[in-house]
Amino acid sequence: MESHEVARVRLPQLRLDELLEELQARLDAARGTRDRVHSLLEAVLSVGRELDLEQALHSIVEAAAVLVDAEYGALGVIGSDGRRLSAFHTVGVTEEQIVRIGPFPEGHGILGELIRHPEPLRLAKLSEHPASYGFPPNHPPMNSFLGVPIRVRDQVFGNLYLTEKRGGLEFDEEDVSVTSTLAVAAGVAIDNARLYEESRLRERWLRASAEITNSLMSGTASAEALGLIAEQAREITGSALAAVATPMADTDSLTVEIAVGMDADDHRGLVLSLDKTLMGLAFSQGAAVTSADVGHDNRVSPEPPRFSGLGPAVASPIGTREAGVRGVVLLAREVGQPPFTAKETKPLQVFAAQAAIAMELAERRRDAEEVAVLKDRDRIARDLHDLAIQRLFATGMTLQSAGRFIEHSEASERVLRAVDDLDETIKIIRSTIFGLRTREGGAGTGLRARAVRVAGEAAPTLGFAPSVRMEGLIDTDVPKEIADHAVAVLSEALTNIARHARADRTDVVLSTDGRELVLTVRDNGVGIPPDGRRSGLRNMAERAAELGGRLDWDCPEGPGGPGGGGTTLVWRVPVTKP
Repeated sequence: MESHEVARVRLPQLRLDELLEELQARLDAARGTRDRVHSLLEAVLSVGRELDLEQALHSIVEAAAVLVDAEYGALGVIGSDGRRLSAFHTVGVTEEQIVRIGPFPEGHGILGELIRHPEPLRLAKLSEHPASYGFPPNHPPMNSFLGVPIRVRDQVFGNLYLTEKRGGLEFDEEDVSVTSTLAVAAGVAIDNARLYEESRLRERWLRASAEITNSLMSGTASAEALGLIAEQAREITGSALAAVATPMADTDSLTVEIAVGMDADDHRGLVLSLDKTLMGLAFSQGAAVTSADVGHDNRVSPEPPRFSGLGPAVASPIGTREAGVRGVVLLAREVGQPPFTAKETKPLQVFAAQAAIAMELAERRRDAEEVAVLKDRDRIARDLHDLAIQRLFATGMTLQSAGRFIEHSEASERVLRAVDDLDETIKIIRSTIFGLRTREGGAGTGLRARAVRVAGEAAPTLGFAPSVRMEGLIDTDVPKEIADHAVAVLSEALTNIARHARADRTDVVLSTDGRELVLTVRDNGVGIPPDGRRSGLRNMAERAAELGGRLDWDCPEGPGGPGGGGTTLVWRVPVTKP
């Protein structure tokens, strides 16, 4: 009797303990779920507050790793081709480890699996998946894996990669659910950051356009405006180099007028063809031309060497094909920087087109002012001719007639001298009238254009196009007489190279500092033989001596000598400003 009563008491007590334990487990699970939902909400809010795109991406990775208790996390941004990763943001790996591992992954193996199939992927062991490539040297070991795509407006922006759940556990379905929810919030945050970034970028382009327009309309010279265009475009696009080239009159060439940034001196003064160069193609096509690696682009001549350390580049016309292209702006970023995308080149083209319109308006305004000045000169000349000269002539006639009635010889001589002075004054005024009505000669007669024409005309005989580079105010500082001699020397030097040098490269540099004009012609041919004819050199030397200058030349011994053989001619003469 007593034993049955004890059994009945113990049985309910046992069931009650089981119920309490089950209730406690459910309470713990509910508390854990509540804490996790709270953490998820905090992560979503934290991610949503970021407006800087780079910082937003980093916050997303950090929040995802904390939510699923992963030791390592990464966010891979898919490039414009939709097949590779263009950026990789990590947490859990130190800078020293990143350096030892090497370049960031491009999207092969498991990472590429999510690019090809943008669906959540959960693995207990990474190495067991058929798409696994293994890890590079010095990479930390990773086993458990969770990957979730991030979509922005129904397009896959990138993927979240999480590895090594702490405690040696595997990622579960709840981890997938939490991470997928965060990925949705991440997509919204990325979209907001992009829109904010685009609006700020648009604001910067507008400010730059306004600054250039105000500068031009206030009387800034075109050269300064081109420099301002280069500086603004370089700063806004994060480029290391910016160069502006403009067309040369009466030639099929561009000359680099402005260069700012990395190794800018290597670009100033270069003469570029319109049909074979990056900037020339942008000018002739009236559209932006991009290069993934400007340092190894066959549209960039190897000589003179430049673009060292530079990679992605874009050349954009200043103006439009319909309204006319006034020049080209080239932007280049350092090696390893992202290439120029359509989202960047489009506002650049709009900015350049607006700058061209501002330059056109400024030129029209200057033309109108010049026309007003010329009209005023015509009026002054007409008044001088119709009024002043006639009155002076009449006064002279009157004095000459009155001189006949003056008996005193000294007084008569003074009157005659006054008449002569009036005649001289009339001649001076007539000379002034002629000067007021004289117009300057046409374009294309400057030393720059003439030198380019001579080089172009020599190309068929040489079998290749010479490289031409110009530095300084060639057309402004060099008088016509000296320019004529320089053109003749250049023509003779190129002719001699074509006849005797057997060269396949010729570099021409024409420079002036306002005090001296220096023409350098360098080739990689066989050089000048010791017993060869030197009549051409003698002619060049005589021209230099006639102008107070000199001719120097250097021929390294044989093709194996310093500089690779060939000949270097340096013709230098003093410059007298007109």
